[in-house]
Amino acid sequence: MSGGNFWSRRQAAVAAEAEAEKQAAVAAESAVRDAELAEQSDEEILAALDLPAPESLAEGDDFKVFLTDQIPARIKTRALRHLWRANPVLACVDGLVDYGEDFTDAACVIEGLQTAYQVGKGMTQHVEALAQEAEAERLAAQASCDPEPQILPVEDAAPEGEFESVISTQETASTPAPEPEMALAPVQAGQADPSADAIPLAETQITAAPRRMRFSFDGAAV
Repeated sequence: MSGGNFWSRRQAAVAAEAEAEKQAAVAAESAVRDAELAEQSDEEILAALDLPAPESLAEGDDFKVFLTDQIPARIKTRALRHLWRANPVLACVDGLVDYGEDFTDAACVIEGLQTAYQVGKGMTQHVEALAQEAEAERLAAQASCDPEPQILPVEDAAPEGEFESVISTQETASTPAPEPEMALAPVQAGQADPSADAIPLAETQITAAPRRMRFSFDGAAV
C-alpha cells in the first residue's frame, strides 16, 4: 500500500514538473514574440497576420480571430472595445448602472440663479435676516405701546427772599458748633496752677470690676 502511494506521488510530481517546463517554454516564446511585436505598429502586425482593422467589423462578424495568442494585448483591447460598441446587446446599458446617466442639473439651472446657502454655514444668512426683521417688528410694536412722555409746566419762580433764607439755613446747618470752653478761676499770686494738678476725669473714673458668672453644682458654689 505504501509503495503504491509513493509511486503515485512520484508520477504526479513528474507530470507537474513537465507541465511547469511546458508553461515556462510557452511564456518564454510569448515574451520573445511580444518583444518583436512591440517594435512594430498595429497596422504592420495586422498586415502580417492578414487581418482587417478591428473597427471595420460590424455586428455578426467573428471577433475571435483577434483573441488568439499571436495577437498582442493592445490589438485585443481594440477589438473588444469595438465589439462592445457594435453589439447592441452589450451596448445596452440598463438604468441600474452607476453613473450610467447624467445626474447633473445643468439643464434645469436658471441663469443668474442665486441662493442663500453658504458652504460650511448653511442658511445662516437667511435665518439672520429673518431674526433681524422679527427684532425690528418687536421694537416697533413696543414703541407704539409705550406712552409718550408728558411735559410738565414749569412752576413760577420763587421770590429771591426765599432762596436767601434757604441758603442761610443750609450754611448754618453745615457749620459745626463750637466746643464749650471751660471757665477757669483766676489764679492768685503764690498759688499753684490748679490745672497742672488736675487729674483728667477719665483717669479718676474707677474701673468697674468685670462681672463673673457663678455656677452651683449640688449646693457647691463655683
